[in-house]
Amino acid sequence: MRFSFDITERQSPAPSPSSSTPKSELEWFPLQNHPLFSSATATPAVALDTSGRKPPNLMAWDGASRLYIWDLKKKCLHRLSIRLGEPDPSSILAASPSKVLQAETPVSFEVSKISINKNGSALLLAGTEGLCVMYLYGRSSLAENTIICRTASLGSEIYFQRNNFIRILQICWHPYSDTHLGILSSDSVFRIFDLSTDIGQPEQEYYLQPVECGSSRNAAAICPVDFSFGGEHLWDKFSVFILFSDGSTYIICPVVPLASLYKWESVLELYNDAHTFGLKSADSKAVSNSNMSISWLEATFPELVHQDGGGGQLHIVRAQPFVHMDASVSLQGPLHNMCDGVTEDSDVQKGTCEGRAVSFHYNLVGKDTILVIARSDGQLQLDALADEIQPVWTMGSAPRLCFTSSDKIAGVAMICESFLSSPTVLKLDQSPYSTAWLGQPPPLLRLAIVDLALPIESSSLIGMISDPLLPERTFCIHAGGIDSIVLHFLPFTNHTTGKEEPIRTPSVNSVLSTCPGDSSSPSPLHGFLALSDSYGSSWIVGLTSSNDCIVLQMETWNVLLTDAFDKTQETLTTKETSTKQTGSNTIISKELLSGPKAVLFPPSAPNLRSVTADSIEGRSTLHQYFKLFHENYVQYAHKVHFELQHHAPQLKKLIDGEHSRLHKMQQKLLEVETKQEKLEDRVDRAVKIHSSLEERLQSLRSLPGLQKNPLSKAEREFKMELDKFTGLELDALHSSIEALSARTKKYTHSLQADSPTQRTQRLVRRGNRVPDDGVSELKSLLEKLSLINSENSKKVKLVESALKTREITD
Repeated sequence: MRFSFDITERQSPAPSPSSSTPKSELEWFPLQNHPLFSSATATPAVALDTSGRKPPNLMAWDGASRLYIWDLKKKCLHRLSIRLGEPDPSSILAASPSKVLQAETPVSFEVSKISINKNGSALLLAGTEGLCVMYLYGRSSLAENTIICRTASLGSEIYFQRNNFIRILQICWHPYSDTHLGILSSDSVFRIFDLSTDIGQPEQEYYLQPVECGSSRNAAAICPVDFSFGGEHLWDKFSVFILFSDGSTYIICPVVPLASLYKWESVLELYNDAHTFGLKSADSKAVSNSNMSISWLEATFPELVHQDGGGGQLHIVRAQPFVHMDASVSLQGPLHNMCDGVTEDSDVQKGTCEGRAVSFHYNLVGKDTILVIARSDGQLQLDALADEIQPVWTMGSAPRLCFTSSDKIAGVAMICESFLSSPTVLKLDQSPYSTAWLGQPPPLLRLAIVDLALPIESSSLIGMISDPLLPERTFCIHAGGIDSIVLHFLPFTNHTTGKEEPIRTPSVNSVLSTCPGDSSSPSPLHGFLALSDSYGSSWIVGLTSSNDCIVLQMETWNVLLTDAFDKTQETLTTKETSTKQTGSNTIISKELLSGPKAVLFPPSAPNLRSVTADSIEGRSTLHQYFKLFHENYVQYAHKVHFELQHHAPQLKKLIDGEHSRLHKMQQKLLEVETKQEKLEDRVDRAVKIHSSLEERLQSLRSLPGLQKNPLSKAEREFKMELDKFTGLELDALHSSIEALSARTKKYTHSLQADSPTQRTQRLVRRGNRVPDDGVSELKSLLEKLSLINSENSKKVKLVESALKTREITD
């Protein structure tokens, strides 16, 4: 039995009586029929900016009873109190009127994403031109049902300056802290901000360098796209997964926000694992790596050193600030795919997925770490980590630190370099402890490649979230709607549970389609959430561009039982068919159809022919014969008469049904005969058109300059590289040239503004000479860079013209 309480009014601070809404005045509606989404109050459809290549999401859920929706027109936040699974398990109730949360300072940019932290105290408002945090517990306003909330701008000096070309690629809350945010930007820097200290400057900065300086790699290999924090499994909780545009995945470990909270048992498990499998290893490299990890764990969590003093009674531990002074965290990767004894190279991966990577999703299912990569052609690449993640540092690369007045670490900045090493060839039957603590990035085990078959114009906008109740299911949100992907094979989870199940491909189902009919221009969603309750029910809630709300209940108990269900249905269908066939054949029993039983005449006397019928012996013999005849043939005739009389209505019904079926078939035959003439006409027309097309094709083949060979393998690979270069290298060169030109103008302007006497006095005070050599060298470098840019532009134009001519001729 479910008990519903209005906890929404009790969680928020008590407002003034003038602005509070009594519980008796609250009305409960189904969420999709709430007045906020009605046609009378609906705002006109607003086209959101999708330049960030991520689906917009204007909905957030605090995990309990509050739903937040951003209003694009009024630029305010609506808070709905909801009741899950009431009045029936398939519906959701929402209270009306809703609370309106107004920002203290007006939001001057267009919001495309909102996200709430773990304890529901702060909400992130993100857009392409701004980023701010709204604190949800504010003061009451004079307007009814309105709360004024404090807002603070985040990283405005870094990302949103006038002459700044840095774009935010992804931003999300850290799963183990209520005040830390992770941001990945286009300058290949991953930053962590702490809202409790300085909201304008990052607490940690990681400068990503996936390739060595001077190495010739394409621009897709150095352009990050997306990132995700790890889950609860072992070292995953201290890891950050970063995706680059060419589909390569890298890992940074360990990354810990200052003062974040972790479970004591999970930290103690890592500590014991490093002692057991690291220090006792025969490899010196494994011993060195485990020693660094143990020292990092002991300094970050001092309770590990003082376990005898009551540390075993702890449940939650807080991370203390600590960084190795002579080492920086390595950028582990790229992660390679593996199979039985063979490690796949990048060429094999490019052959399977040709589009550029646009989105990344991390999912933890049991003992398996699932990584999903969405590409621009609508394909999803599903991989599982084949080994455990371990922390790796680069020695000799000292980080830059910022200290507080009490000599505690307040900020960290380091360069994360990727060390180039030949990937080890792993086997599926190899022990996982043979490669532990050697500093090698974990390999990937390919699970499946799913093609969503999306339109070209909308395939690059793909977002992914996991089902909160069924982790094997992942929802994919795109411009055409919502699809669900369910994993039926988990290599390590099934192995640990002792299940010997065959490898099964994931099942893909369409949950919601936003394409009206056969329209080629779909209407994308402006919001999407996956909700669940403690009773095992799950829902998905969507917000359309026309401000309509969609609520769908998702099945959970039978999702993973598809094969068993299909086999059961097949068995039941077979039984029903056999029953029907048996029933139709047993209208008259087999006993009657086989005829009367054979009569065995009694042995007759040798003088039977001389006996007359009037004699005593003759009468007894005739009486015996009549008795046998009556027992067999007369009783059989009675049974046949009874059966025919009893089954006559059923036989008549069957005969009438067969007559009606015969009549329908005759009508269908008449329709086929009438359509056959039309089909013959259409076939004749098609044959004529085919012959004319063949004649035109022969005439076109005779034209000069059209006998061209198909593209070779090298040409196809070059074309794939050119497709990936589109919009990457030129943008990087343009942004670098504009930044350098802006710095040069600023420097020359400062030189012209100062008088010669001031410059000489300043130089005399500094004791330095005029840096004419440096200015000349900078100018020469700018000239060389402009020449290189012009040459690259010419080459790109030549390649584009060649491709256009090739497409025209083809």
